[in-house]
Amino acid sequence: MKATAVSSAAISNAMRYQQMRMQADLVKATKESQTGQVADVGLALGGRTTQAVTFQRDLDRLNGIVDSNALVGARLTSTQNSLGQLSDVAQNFLSALTTGVSGDSSTSVLQTAGASALQQMTGILNTSVNGEYLFAGTNTDVKPIDDFSAAGSPAKAAFDAAFTSYFGFTQTDPAAANITAAQMDDFITTQVEPQFLGSGWQANWSSATDDQITSRISLNETTQTSVSANEQGIRKLAMAAAMVSTLVTGNISEAARNTIVTRAQGLVGEAIGGLVQVRSDVGLAQKRVSDASDRMKTQVDLFEKHIVDLEGVDPAEAATRVADLTQHIETSFALTARLQQLSLLNYLT
Repeated sequence: MKATAVSSAAISNAMRYQQMRMQADLVKATKESQTGQVADVGLALGGRTTQAVTFQRDLDRLNGIVDSNALVGARLTSTQNSLGQLSDVAQNFLSALTTGVSGDSSTSVLQTAGASALQQMTGILNTSVNGEYLFAGTNTDVKPIDDFSAAGSPAKAAFDAAFTSYFGFTQTDPAAANITAAQMDDFITTQVEPQFLGSGWQANWSSATDDQITSRISLNETTQTSVSANEQGIRKLAMAAAMVSTLVTGNISEAARNTIVTRAQGLVGEAIGGLVQVRSDVGLAQKRVSDASDRMKTQVDLFEKHIVDLEGVDPAEAATRVADLTQHIETSFALTARLQQLSLLNYLT
């Protein structure tokens, strides 16, 4: 029979090594218990790791688009609300013009209605959300509409210059009392319309682009998710408000005044119809974004289920392993402490 000596140092070192392994296993088990997934995907899945990585990549893309759609939806909601306010402004202005046509409103009342409509329209069109202007097209960092009544306004200067060039005097000149209905109608058609419905709009009024923001709302679907201040309905409302606030003066002839109000009334009616169409388009975009998000959320649920099937662990089992490893480590520490107290000197004494 042969006896083999085993030193206390060898036992202590062996237990120290075992402690290191159990501590590493405890870290993994704790992570699995907290996340519900394997700590090391590659080690656990082997050749199936590629499938798990692909699922996770597609899941991240879908979640990214869903989050983006939430921002797009918020912008569209704000745009829809602003268009509703713009429609209310147009309706109120139309009511004032209708009263003016019947002769129940004074010149000052009509002027005030036109100036108010123009001011409100400008404020609404310059609305911004999260630092981006809603009606600026793709120039989201540029204020889309200049204030017509502001000092040095290029739009107001161009309007006044066109009047003076056409008639030979200003709007407040006493000679304005001699303007005929035919002259005013021709002035509006040949001089005013190009400033609003032609190239003069973007030259003097608008900094917005005709191009609108196009957003990806799903993996294979895009849609326009903004409205430009260059829409025809908006231009016509601005034209009507500018005409009434600028041309309907105390010196204007009654015939010319009636022509201005009648033309403005027709423009506002067309503007309201145009705004209704734009609001309808925005509503369709909202529906598409909402439907796309719903579809992708269903896909997200499927991908998450597949990922759980591949990487998931039993939470109860993981918690049990954490408890067992913790107990073994504590026991190992206790035994190590006892071994370190063993000494030949203590035995001899």
